[in-house]
Amino acid sequence: MDRFTAYLRKNDKSPATIEKYRREAGQFLSWLAGREISEETARAYRDGLLRSRAPSGVNGAVAALNRYFDFLGRPECKLKSVRVQRAIFRDEARELTQAEYRRLLAAAEKRGSDRLMLVMETICATGIRVSELQFFTVEAARLGRAQVRNKGKSRTVFLPVKLQRRLLKYAGAKKIAAGPIFVTRGGRPLDRSNIWHDMKALCKEAGVAETKVFPHNLRHLFARTFYGLEKDIVRLADILGHSSINTTRIYTMESGYEHRRQLDKMKLVI
Repeated sequence: MDRFTAYLRKNDKSPATIEKYRREAGQFLSWLAGREISEETARAYRDGLLRSRAPSGVNGAVAALNRYFDFLGRPECKLKSVRVQRAIFRDEARELTQAEYRRLLAAAEKRGSDRLMLVMETICATGIRVSELQFFTVEAARLGRAQVRNKGKSRTVFLPVKLQRRLLKYAGAKKIAAGPIFVTRGGRPLDRSNIWHDMKALCKEAGVAETKVFPHNLRHLFARTFYGLEKDIVRLADILGHSSINTTRIYTMESGYEHRRQLDKMKLVI
C-alpha cells in the first residue's frame, strides 16, 4: 500500500483520491483472502459490489482498482465500468439551499466557531475543493488571489474583497503571520474529516438535514449560484478546475422541483 501511495503521488493524485484508492484496493485485497489476483477474481469482486452498492459507487471502486492494476503491471485485470444513464435532475434530499447555508453559518457563529464559519464561507464563496484550502495562505489573502495546485494542474482562484478582509482579520487575531490560514492546533492544514465532523455538529441547531451537510456541497452551491447568474458553463468549468464540461454539468443540474415549476409556467394544460 505504501508503494501504491507513492505511485499515486507521483501521478499527481490529490490526497482525497489517494485515500479513496487505497481504501478500495485494501477492501479488494481483504475480499481476496489470499487468493490470486486474476481477471476472474476481479470480475467476481465487481459483480459482488453490484449487489451492495449503487452503480456510481461501483464505478468509483472500478476506477480505483484499475489504477491499482496499472500499478501492479496487470492490465489484463482491468475492469469495465457499469453503464449508468446520466441523471437528469439533482437529488433534492441532498441539495443545500442558500437559506440552509446561511442557517449553518448562523449556527457556527452562535457557537463561537469563527474558524468553521470562515472555512464554510471560503469554500462557498470561491468554489474550491476542501483539499485546496491549504493554498489559502496569509500571502494569498494579501494578494487577493490564491494559486491552487490539484491533480497536476494549477489555477488562480480570486477572493471576493469581503472574504479577503475577513481572512486577514482572522489570521491577525490568531497570530498567523504567514502560511496556511486554516490549520489544526498542531499547525497542520485542516482536512476533510475535521471540517465534515464540525459541520455535522451544526445540523440540528441549523435545522438542516444531515444528508445535505458536507464540505463538497458548498462547492456545488457555489456552482449553481454562479451558473444561475452568468449561464456560462465554460467559464464555470475553468473556475472549478474541471477538465470536462460534462463534470460541470452535474454541478449545474436543476432539481425536479425547478423542472416542474418551469413546466407549470408553460401553461400548456388548459
